Amino acid sequence: MSPPRKIPQPKTLAVTGGIGAGKSEALRAFARHGAATASADEIVHRLYADPEVQRELAARWGEDVVRDGVADRKRIGEIVFADRDELLWLESLIHPRVVAEQARWHGEQTAPLVVVEVPLLYETGGDARFDAVVVITAPEDVRAARTDVANAADRQERLLPDEEKVRRADFAYVNDGSLEELDAFVRDVVQRLTA
Repeated sequence: MSPPRKIPQPKTLAVTGGIGAGKSEALRAFARHGAATASADEIVHRLYADPEVQRELAARWGEDVVRDGVADRKRIGEIVFADRDELLWLESLIHPRVVAEQARWHGEQTAPLVVVEVPLLYETGGDARFDAVVVITAPEDVRAARTDVANAADRQERLLPDEEKVRRADFAYVNDGSLEELDAFVRDVVQRLTA
């Protein structure tokens, strides 16, 4: 009797980078090239609808952070960006659930490549969960044109500098050109990881 055949696991890839660099556009390009894709931010948004998470939020910050079954993300942002301890508490509530959801989702995938957009990848030590990492960067003026600069400045302070992310990454791309150029970069990464 021959030994059971080992079913190959999909390669896992994280996409990360600074605010306004184009991580979401890169994720869409990976999907166009056949990868199964997910966004940690989208998972967080779904978790805010979880009644257990909402109970925890309301117990910590009062009933006004959850109204009619909807978490007030703007109010939560005001709280956590004003107080580092509150931010750490929120991350301790949300991050383990995000990791569990990603693991569950990953286990259901059959594509040869699984790609997850994770904005705080290195900051949370999440890079250890992936086979490879892509860092998307962009010049400040390009990023400023893509995002709310005032709101982004507060969040940007918590992130590792792009240079450090690029140093740690397996692949890096400066996203200051056309969508076709980004697509060509993504195609090359997919081919390298699935060959």
